[in-house]
Amino acid sequence: MNKLETKFLKADFEVLSRENCHDGFLKLDRLRLRHRLFNGSWSEILQRELLVKDQAVGILLFDPERDEIVLVRQFRVGIMDESQSPWLLELVAGMVEDGEQLEQVAIREAVEESNCIPTDLIEICDYYNSPGASNEKVTLFCGRVDAEAAGGVFGLTKEHEDIEVVVFPHNEMLAAMESGSINNAMTIIALQWLQLHKQELLKLWNQA
Repeated sequence: MNKLETKFLKADFEVLSRENCHDGFLKLDRLRLRHRLFNGSWSEILQRELLVKDQAVGILLFDPERDEIVLVRQFRVGIMDESQSPWLLELVAGMVEDGEQLEQVAIREAVEESNCIPTDLIEICDYYNSPGASNEKVTLFCGRVDAEAAGGVFGLTKEHEDIEVVVFPHNEMLAAMESGSINNAMTIIALQWLQLHKQELLKLWNQA
């Protein structure tokens, strides 16, 4: 068998009960379940809490003419107990609403959060943000922008967004990741993808 494949399928786990125990800014379900073990038997009945989230989209905004990347900075409650500032540098990102295509979400969020209109979108990858505790799936894109006039503070007031737009030369990004100035998964994955595929991307966008 291919080592990248698993012998287990959906028939190899059973959800015995599922109840919603919180429905606020975050949704939390409590499950009782069991699953097959590698020795062929069944696990004991487990209780797990699952953070239920809609699919998310992130987009790396890259200006190939100026070799610059547009990021955003905003407050993140998950970092408030750490020693670092909870205002993180991140990709533009947002949640998928009913009936939306993923590329539409990427463009909408770019306009709302950075006042940039990306074109020539390339899908980078799908990944699961924290599958041990959440069902959140993230799709990443790279989009072409003109960063010459990028900057300012944007976001939707009704969603309590206060988002600063920051433009960086591409060659500063590796150092920012290595120093820990950029330390969130979505941004790291996208920047590492660009490091690997930049020449291919420039050729595709006729910039090589």
